[in-house]
Amino acid sequence: MPDDYNPATIADVRRLRDTLDQQGKKLVFTNGCFDLLHAGHVRYLEQARALGDAMVVALNSDQSVRQLKGPDRPLNPEHDRAEVMSALRAVDAVVVFDDERATSLIEAIKPHVYAKGGDYTVESLNREERNALEAAGTQISILPLVPGRSTTRTINKMQAGDAGAKNSGLLRIAVLGSGAGSNLRAIIAAIADHKLKAEIAIALTDQAESGFREIARAAGVPALFVDGGDNPRRLSDAAQKEIFEHLERARIDVVVLAGFMRILKEPVISAYAGRIVNVHPSLLPKYKGANAPQLAIDEGELETGCTVHLVTAEIDGGRILGQAKVPVNIGDTAEKLHARIKVEEHKLLPQVLNEWRERGLPVRGAGAP
Repeated sequence: MPDDYNPATIADVRRLRDTLDQQGKKLVFTNGCFDLLHAGHVRYLEQARALGDAMVVALNSDQSVRQLKGPDRPLNPEHDRAEVMSALRAVDAVVVFDDERATSLIEAIKPHVYAKGGDYTVESLNREERNALEAAGTQISILPLVPGRSTTRTINKMQAGDAGAKNSGLLRIAVLGSGAGSNLRAIIAAIADHKLKAEIAIALTDQAESGFREIARAAGVPALFVDGGDNPRRLSDAAQKEIFEHLERARIDVVVLAGFMRILKEPVISAYAGRIVNVHPSLLPKYKGANAPQLAIDEGELETGCTVHLVTAEIDGGRILGQAKVPVNIGDTAEKLHARIKVEEHKLLPQVLNEWRERGLPVRGAGAP
């Protein structure tokens, strides 16, 4: 019966840690969702337990999993996940937590060793958790993954048939944005008007409070926040990894950058090569980078416009998929010009996406990485 099992409390785990410390022994700490247990988890946990004398697993609650992975997760409720984890020989205690991150638990428990799977590096750990670990003097140990074993891979394999039957022909897209969200709104409108045969599986933003996120929520699109880090133009290693995981879980065909102000790198760039598009406010290859409308004015251009292009490691340097021209008027400011460019962006971007398969561009599982 469910009521027969109760996870440990923070106080229980802290007492275990202090008892071990008095005996000159070590408490190992790890955390995760552990939604669908597989051999990779079991082997990882065995290796983690070998780093010390007892191990506690901090398990994300159902609320926490939804915040991290979207509304379709978890597959199994927190009480069931905790009971299964506690039955493993490598696990001495399980504690459930509601926050997205385990920071407060780390601060309260002060484990001797922190273990994480090899898809992380020390640099790609969440910065709040890493700061808490360093402050507690905790040893950080990154353990190797078991190749070919992951919850996302298993779920995608299980869902592939049903998803293909239900959404045959629909391009499954993710939209990333940082600002007002006007291009997201245009994509949503084009889908509603049957001008774009696609579905928005997920919207990701590096701005917790933004027009982009509100538009997604109003349309019923899962809208998740990713902490990009301190640099407003670059994503931290942890954020790059988190975005990649969201895209994989959502089984994305095409990634659309719509006013996303940070630079994507690995592992997304390689994994989604040929399947990431950006809309840029100039007629590329002219005026790459930021402030393109102002640069066009400063150079005395008579016309500029917008470009939809594939994203590569070279900024604004990928293959051009479509362009639309906009005149530069006497007395234009960058703001006025950009507003007129956006009108064309809102038509061009959905058009290019609607023609994606006709152009022979790759989708997930069909010539895509």
